[in-house]
Amino acid sequence: MARFRETAALTQRELADRICVHAETVASIEQGRRPLKPDLAELLDGVLETKGALGTAVANMPEIDLIPAWAEQYMDLEREAIALSFFANQVLPGLLQTESYARAVFRSRVPAFSEDEINAFVAARLQRQDILHRKVPPTISFIVSEAVVLARLGGVEVYLEMLRHLRTCANLLGVTLQIMPLDRQFHAALDGPFVLLETPDHQHLAYTETQRGSQLVTDPNEVSILAQKYAMLRTQALNPEETKGLLDRLLGEQ
Repeated sequence: MARFRETAALTQRELADRICVHAETVASIEQGRRPLKPDLAELLDGVLETKGALGTAVANMPEIDLIPAWAEQYMDLEREAIALSFFANQVLPGLLQTESYARAVFRSRVPAFSEDEINAFVAARLQRQDILHRKVPPTISFIVSEAVVLARLGGVEVYLEMLRHLRTCANLLGVTLQIMPLDRQFHAALDGPFVLLETPDHQHLAYTETQRGSQLVTDPNEVSILAQKYAMLRTQALNPEETKGLLDRLLGEQ
């Protein structure tokens, strides 16, 4: 793609403007950090007059999905979002995972991944966390079930490192962390985890995952229902200061 762009005497920004994407998107694709998807390949073939070369190349790429195809659209949106809200009741959101915790997550997979696959998945997950440390980070809210925080996934050392990491993340600029206690008599999201996000053009979307797939929710009514659930969760969970106190107590007990 980079070679075709250079042959057309276009900079990354000029090409990005022509296909209506961010210049960072073009750079990421050229550097192999983001896959070139079939619809964009077809568009680029038209703009760069490459006679279908990119579309053919994408169609014949081997299946080596670091991120499953059904999650790629969400990953693109996550990178560019100005606000994100996560509810997690099974495992820590990827943005909060340490390397050892992420490794334990992928080692738990059935059927098992190979070591090479685990290494690649872990690297991709950690790279996503760059958004937490931007000079101007997005506004990010996490509500995490206490059951997730108490789980000893990966063993005691991984658990302790995870608690310390959560305590550090709770103080990051733009981040709000809340824990949903196990003793609550009412719970607004018993149907499972989900993510709310706001795009740079202020579109509100949601994302949910199941065992074998995911759904990007764009219908305003459905997004509104999930937003209402999240608003109620924030009142039911420990507030940020109480959450920090719980993490401190858990660390002290160890």
